[in-house]
Amino acid sequence: MAEKENTVIAVEGNVAANQADADKKLAKKTAKKQAKADETETLTRATLKKKSLKARNIGLDVPLPTEGCDDENCPFHGGLRVRGSILEGTVVSDKMNRTVVVRREYEHKIPKYERIEKRTSKHRAHSPPCLGVKAGDSVTIIECRPLSKTVSFVVVQKK
Repeated sequence: MAEKENTVIAVEGNVAANQADADKKLAKKTAKKQAKADETETLTRATLKKKSLKARNIGLDVPLPTEGCDDENCPFHGGLRVRGSILEGTVVSDKMNRTVVVRREYEHKIPKYERIEKRTSKHRAHSPPCLGVKAGDSVTIIECRPLSKTVSFVVVQKK
């Protein structure tokens, strides 16, 4: 009879020890989850700017912007790839949302008269908010995929 009591007490002791181990493991898991939740901040505009400060190299000899942005059509912070023509001009209008009108002046030779005439053309270009382009600024634009019916360029440098 004493042996049964000893085994029952021993079994109860093992159950209590197993329960304590399970509680410790559960406490460790919840502590890890809480630490992970503290590390991951909610995505606000301010945290996006902090996280997107790291600008990627677009393969051109242009300075990287100092500000960050959350624009998906930004060649530095978004996924927009650039290619083709590189043009320089002056911003004429910035009234559209994230789009500017750039006037480009160039010279055209008339072979018959051996003279050169000045011509102008306007290009609509996407303006990422990290560059802060305004009317009157001299900018460099580069060709990209069509972003809309009339926009196929993006501003990459403000001079």
